[in-house]
Amino acid sequence: MNPTRRDFVAGSSMAAAAALVGGVGAAAAATDEAAAASAAPSKQKNRIGVSTYSFWHFEKEKVPIERCIDDAARMGFDGVEILHMQMADAEKPSNGHLQRLKKQAHSLSLDLMGFSTHQTFLTPDKEKRQQNIDHTIDCIEIAYRLGIPTMRVNTGRWGTSKDFDELMAHRGIEPNLPGYSDDDGFKWVIDCFEKCLPKAEECGVTMGLENHWGLGRTPEGVLRIVNAIKSPWLMITLDTGNFLEDPYDRLEMLAPQTCLCQAKTYYGGGVWYTLDLDYERIARLLHKHSYRGYISLEFEGKEDPQTAVPKSLEVLRRAFG
Repeated sequence: MNPTRRDFVAGSSMAAAAALVGGVGAAAAATDEAAAASAAPSKQKNRIGVSTYSFWHFEKEKVPIERCIDDAARMGFDGVEILHMQMADAEKPSNGHLQRLKKQAHSLSLDLMGFSTHQTFLTPDKEKRQQNIDHTIDCIEIAYRLGIPTMRVNTGRWGTSKDFDELMAHRGIEPNLPGYSDDDGFKWVIDCFEKCLPKAEECGVTMGLENHWGLGRTPEGVLRIVNAIKSPWLMITLDTGNFLEDPYDRLEMLAPQTCLCQAKTYYGGGVWYTLDLDYERIARLLHKHSYRGYISLEFEGKEDPQTAVPKSLEVLRRAFG
């Protein structure tokens, strides 16, 4: 029997309705898939750099920064953190020298991603504090000319230990200067960093206060300073090797405000001490707080860096992706 016009219209309407229902179902399924994908935890990766300190442990003869950059590229790192004290002309580096370093790194597809500096604001001497403010501002300018976005800073120390070896013998603890309290020290340090903020913002260089010695020896000390200042231009440089006991909870306290992570390894035994650090665990706690920045290796062992640094890179690549 030949179909009538009424049969044709009815059949077309049913097909359209079925197609519409199918389309809605497919769209809903696609939406559900997208939602599930966004809810699933992603495998985060961090780029891995190396501090030039890894090739030189404050020995008498400096290892040239240029050699460190070449070694970093040959070993397969993504970036280099420059230790300011290691530069041949650290006090007054010429702009030409800085631009040659930048050009060298760029030609090797390396980022210059960190600048590690020293200063001390932990002194009652106002003139000395001003000298250290000026020094820190000069270092921010150097980082800017190198194209480096983050700069390690610290509080400094009380200076009551004879030397660094004695400080390490006492696990980083030293007595205050007679007549002065930690509260005095925090006031000096906060005031000095506030004076450095305008230059940091002008140059686009984020200062990262390290959990180092002095008032930065504890996470509470670091956070007291950073939270008092409340500026995006002062964050935290997280050093995995500077909490000598129960490090993981302390590292996690600082993770949300971290702008650079320095990762210690100790092949051949540490120069001052050795820590057995679980980098898989450290990676998880940093990723939990959405840290996507650089991991900067600070090899601090007695083994030859030419063998220990590549082994350290392998450990960090495995842990951080």
